[in-house]
Amino acid sequence: MQFQDHVKEKLRLVQDFLHVDAQDQLTSLEEKMKSSEISMEIYISKVKSLLGKELNLENGSHVDGMEKNGKTNGFTNGSHKDEDGEDVTMDMHEEEEAVKSPTAPKGKGGRRSKANSDNKKSPVSTRVTRNSGKQPTILSMFSKVQKRKSEDLNGEATNGQNELKKEEDDAEESREEKRLKVDSSDNAAPEESKSEMIKSVSAAKTPPPKCPDCRQYLDDSDLKFFQGDPDNALDEPEMLTDERLSLFDSNEDGFESYEDLPQHKITNFSVYDKRGHLCPFDSGLIEKNVELYFSCVVKPIYDDNPCLDGGVPAKKLGPINAWWITGFDGGEKALIGFTTAFADYILMQPSEEYAPIFALMQEKIYMSKIVVEFLQKNPDATYEDLLNKIETTVPPAGLNFNCFTEDTLLRHAQFVVEQVESYDEAGDSDEQPIIVTPCMRDLIKLAGVTLGKRRAARRQAIRHPTKIEKDSKGPTKATTTKLVYQIFDTFFSDQIEQNDKESGVKRHRCGVCEVCQSPDCGKCTACKDMIKFGGSGKSKQACKQRRCPNLAVKEAEDDENIEEEDVPVEKTKKVASAKRKKQTQCKLTWIGEPVQTEGKKQYYKKVSVNDEVLEVGDCVSVSSEDPSIPLYLARITSLWEDASGKMFHAHWFLRGIHTVLGESSDPLELVIVDECEDMLLNYVQGKVNVTYKPPSNNWFMEGGMDVDLKVIDDDGKSFFYQFWYDTEFARFETPPKTTPSEDCKFKFCGSCDRTKERERQEIPQAFEPLENEDNDSKALYALACFKGEQFRVGDGIYLPPEGFNFSVKPASPVKRSHRKEDVDEELYPEYYRKSSDYIKGSNLDAPEPFRIGRIKEIFCHRRSNGKPDMSEVKLRLYKFYRPENTHKGVKASYHTDINQLYWSDEEVTVSMSEVLGRCQVEYGEDLNESVQDYSSGGPDRFYFLEAYNAKSKSFEDPPNHARSSVHKGKGKGKGKGKGKGKASAAQEPQETQTEPQAPKVPKYRTLDVFSGCGGLSEGFHQAGISETLWAIEMWEPAAQAFRLNNPGTTVFTEDCNILLKLVMSGEKTNSLGQKLPQKGDVEMLCGGPPCQGFSGMNRFNSRTYSKFKNSLVVSYLSYCDYYRPKFFLLENVRNFVSFKNSMVLKLTLRCLVRMGYQCTFGVLQAGQYGVAQTRRRAIILAAAPGEKLPRYPEPLHVFAPRACSLSVVVDEKKYVSNVTRGNGGIYRTITVRDTMSDLPEIRNGAAALEISYNGEPQSWFQRQIRGTQYQPILRDHICKDMSALVEGRMRHIPLAPGSDWRDLPNIEVRLKDGTMTKKLRYTHSDKKNGRSSTGALRGVCTCAGGKPCDPADRQFNTLIPWCLPHTGNRHNHWAGLYGRLEWDGFFSTTVTNPEPMGKQGRVLHPEQHRVVSVRECARSQGFPDTYRFFGNILDKHRQVGNAVPPPLSRAIGLELKKCVMERMKEEQATENIKQEKMEVSD
Repeated sequence: MQFQDHVKEKLRLVQDFLHVDAQDQLTSLEEKMKSSEISMEIYISKVKSLLGKELNLENGSHVDGMEKNGKTNGFTNGSHKDEDGEDVTMDMHEEEEAVKSPTAPKGKGGRRSKANSDNKKSPVSTRVTRNSGKQPTILSMFSKVQKRKSEDLNGEATNGQNELKKEEDDAEESREEKRLKVDSSDNAAPEESKSEMIKSVSAAKTPPPKCPDCRQYLDDSDLKFFQGDPDNALDEPEMLTDERLSLFDSNEDGFESYEDLPQHKITNFSVYDKRGHLCPFDSGLIEKNVELYFSCVVKPIYDDNPCLDGGVPAKKLGPINAWWITGFDGGEKALIGFTTAFADYILMQPSEEYAPIFALMQEKIYMSKIVVEFLQKNPDATYEDLLNKIETTVPPAGLNFNCFTEDTLLRHAQFVVEQVESYDEAGDSDEQPIIVTPCMRDLIKLAGVTLGKRRAARRQAIRHPTKIEKDSKGPTKATTTKLVYQIFDTFFSDQIEQNDKESGVKRHRCGVCEVCQSPDCGKCTACKDMIKFGGSGKSKQACKQRRCPNLAVKEAEDDENIEEEDVPVEKTKKVASAKRKKQTQCKLTWIGEPVQTEGKKQYYKKVSVNDEVLEVGDCVSVSSEDPSIPLYLARITSLWEDASGKMFHAHWFLRGIHTVLGESSDPLELVIVDECEDMLLNYVQGKVNVTYKPPSNNWFMEGGMDVDLKVIDDDGKSFFYQFWYDTEFARFETPPKTTPSEDCKFKFCGSCDRTKERERQEIPQAFEPLENEDNDSKALYALACFKGEQFRVGDGIYLPPEGFNFSVKPASPVKRSHRKEDVDEELYPEYYRKSSDYIKGSNLDAPEPFRIGRIKEIFCHRRSNGKPDMSEVKLRLYKFYRPENTHKGVKASYHTDINQLYWSDEEVTVSMSEVLGRCQVEYGEDLNESVQDYSSGGPDRFYFLEAYNAKSKSFEDPPNHARSSVHKGKGKGKGKGKGKGKASAAQEPQETQTEPQAPKVPKYRTLDVFSGCGGLSEGFHQAGISETLWAIEMWEPAAQAFRLNNPGTTVFTEDCNILLKLVMSGEKTNSLGQKLPQKGDVEMLCGGPPCQGFSGMNRFNSRTYSKFKNSLVVSYLSYCDYYRPKFFLLENVRNFVSFKNSMVLKLTLRCLVRMGYQCTFGVLQAGQYGVAQTRRRAIILAAAPGEKLPRYPEPLHVFAPRACSLSVVVDEKKYVSNVTRGNGGIYRTITVRDTMSDLPEIRNGAAALEISYNGEPQSWFQRQIRGTQYQPILRDHICKDMSALVEGRMRHIPLAPGSDWRDLPNIEVRLKDGTMTKKLRYTHSDKKNGRSSTGALRGVCTCAGGKPCDPADRQFNTLIPWCLPHTGNRHNHWAGLYGRLEWDGFFSTTVTNPEPMGKQGRVLHPEQHRVVSVRECARSQGFPDTYRFFGNILDKHRQVGNAVPPPLSRAIGLELKKCVMERMKEEQATENIKQEKMEVSD
């Protein structure tokens, strides 16, 4: 009868405080029980109900907390519904009394009514709330965080309001406000009121019953019961007066006289609900007024030893009114505490059975510490980076867990995010909150976190010292040259202020979350400025406590997303139609005689317009019809008079503002464009001065000097130009040199000239007629010209895939649907989400590569009069088959060389205008060099060894006529064979590599900044254009990797700003004695500066602009200005060209233009240059005066079209890079199979750094990547060791293409660590997806039905990760997470850390149960197998993922090489002319 004694004793304590009638009722109940009229259970429940009623009424301040929970605040959850009515109607007056209750000691937590010292039975007997004054706070480990308690936003939170240092009426107002908002409140978990839950569980498929208190599933194997107290355990009041704790004598009144509750430490504790279920105390139960009790051994506050000696065993202490965290005890471990009505308890060691539950608690606190500290130092980290951090953090000793996994992070995501919010809340308003970092946004999306929840109790001052030191080591201020500084500093500041004013308007709030709904705090700087708080009202900032997290995150999201789809763009109108001009009344008289007469036209040299003399070559302004448009400017290239009147020919200038530079351009700078027209002279408004500003003779040495940003003075009539501009490709180039011949210098227009030449090139022309009497219908020729190339009989040519077809119908892959129809929905409950057939990374839509033919005849049809019709040039071709075009199909192409063809005697006639280019196709046996050497001489080289006969489906020796034309080309001695005289000259541009007189291109001395492990440099080395003498890389492991692969390079592992400062101040070496490159040393500069802090799409504001001004992009441009290299390349993510409304791009180009560089920009897709990966990159190219500005390389490989939208829209105008062949390519696409099918099988966690290949290369790509030297050793074929759970999931992802998490079975599995997974339970109806075919529910959280999330719904350790169905509806069903690569597909962008739930989740091997290995990733980037990486596995993944794919930089390098060769040829030619002149003059 021990239990009865309890009850009696407690009743006695309570009885004195009850109303008289209640006391009577209690007495009568007791009588009835004694006389066995009612059972003990009924007696207890009646007593509870009675006390519940009584105490609720007495304790007014609890009403709203209770009401909010949709259940009474009494005992049995809602089993006495009738009380609700009374409670709710209790009038405000009484509530005020409660708040102002004089007994509540000011500055101390909750109120102390008499009832307080008593009755343990009811949680309602005032929740004592901890006051911030007394304890330090939750994340007291962080600088700037406040005390966080559990009183989320329920009973005690509001009760705690009187401790908030506010005026009382303020508290009331907010309470009133809350009461009104009860229904809509975004409460922690307003489940259907729990009592109803219990009644109406039986819906269609009854989910298993949950405990109505602790909400754990009753059939859950993990549900544990409290094992009972030892016999000597004491009750709370007894225990507190035990002399071993020597704080009170047994005088009961002692309680009242203390200001603060006594504090003790407890060890060997267990926490349980009133049914004895062990349960966590941090999952919102206390906040929902569920009674939780604990048993433990209590020790005095000064005792630090967690053992049981010297402690007082205590039983059923509580109920717990609040729990709190008071920071990290000397660092690693958080101190956690409970408050009951009697005392505060600080937790030490849990009991053995409670330890696993408590470990989770410590885990989540420690987890939030890691996250906040990590993000504070690395605001631009990705979600994968955070996982990397978490997985490599060793938990502190003494915590009962051995490692952190992604599961740990997702399990605690809500808590972690709330910590981040409270950390942010304490921060400065001008700091970017951590919550909007890309990493947090991904976590919020993945885990489905509700923002703005735990704010009610948080508007308190912070009173604790900071524990996290701010990381002061961030990037240094950008070192800039004067020129760069002026452009970025002075130039743009006014625009930014303008933008700030405009954008100030759009900050709204979501209005729903608690943050938005709370009142202004009146304390922060923003409030102090408000008029209502007596401020000036100038700053118009919102209260700091009310910064809406939902909106901040949404803005950051919007800021990042850029629509991939083609934007409707106005086509650049031809200027003629675009300029609507205005005629002016004016006096026109010719000066002098006509200098030339042609037909009706009489040309003059000078004219007087309104008494102003204009002559040919002068520049004039023409006004627009629209007065808001600035004057048009043009050069007069000729003057004449004809039937239309007095005319001039205007060669237009374009103002800088109308180029891609837009508003960033110099207002007085113009560019020449190829646009011109004839106009009447009376359109001329007046004369203007336009001067050409050539680069100075000492240009290369002028970098970093003091310059005046103003190039010329603005007198309203003066302008200057430096460049010719290509409006379609946004290319700034040195103006072309055009010298008119003597006879036409009064009517020569460079623009007309170039336009005509372009038009001429677009039309095929035939030359060198051949005599053929036997053919009346067609005239044959030996040569044709088209697009600046010459084609001869016997040449190889490219045609689009639709150019001709083959007689073999290839076994083309059927576009089969990957969806299975008859899926067992019980077993695969998420399969229904796979509705679309499109699989990321699939090559089903990839086009075919170009068709290749050999010219047999060049001809034109003869007209009836026997004259050839030259308007259409035709070609008769022999078709070449590629391996995949034969009956063997795609499989055949996998083993053969990518440039291998089969001769066929099939012929076809095509129109010359379809031709896409010229290539070389040779018979392998006739080459004077190995096929490998021949092929590596450059692209556009193909070979064949056999002929294919489609009729007999057989391969045979090629016929003689296939070879005969080949003898011309004895490999090395090109141009010596038969009939090749003229052709060799014609083919020069193509075959320079093998031409004996081709100049040897010197290797440029290169500085690679932000070099990473060296992908960019590697490609340049392969192209033979550069030798990287210096590299700068701050991150040590990548710098080491660079050194391993480039032993001759000086690698600086320091901040590029410091290095530039040293060089600019005249230093020759750095602190380590490494030699610094000096002005004039660096001929090529390449690098990819990170864009942290300004990588969004929205316009600049002052914060992001100052980030940009100090960014590494600006430092990098300063390097360019100081060293003035011949070539400059800036590589970045595709969105670099769209950041900040394209302003980052504009300012970068603006800077280069001001320095005098020719420059342009473009977006390239690495997949088109020979890797099995989609990776779009922005590339800015610049060339010094005197060099040729490179073009972008034409695609080599076809690639999935979805990944190839490479145009860029800037200010509503669409720009493309100069690539003419569009999405076509000369080779087939490279697949995952090509990339890695030869690598040996390894397991999850494989760590052997060197293993043997175990086999030969299978594909062309593998032969290339392994290199010519025989290498028996395969390095870095290692993969991340995933946790047992993740490994179990990977094992269950099917091998079919397109498989991902949605194919996982919902089963229990034994994992490799011996534990069992649980089945995922579907317990809610899903508004969006309805039910399965079997009628099963599809929701895993209350939010599926449109209500706020309930933390109790979270499930862990399930094969199907709970968070994916939780948030899948709003994120495209998380397609691709836990996805397998497809053998015939390609990699998504290779990431720095392959994570199945990362941004890029398709990282599973096509057949093995593991994530991709470092070597596989390196191959997907095109690194040779001999390339070395450095550090641990995550370091290596990061090096690979951050690199520029060498095949891409190689293709760019080859274009650079072409430019250098062209320049050298031109110089050679002018040199020869000079020589001749000199000889003549001799």
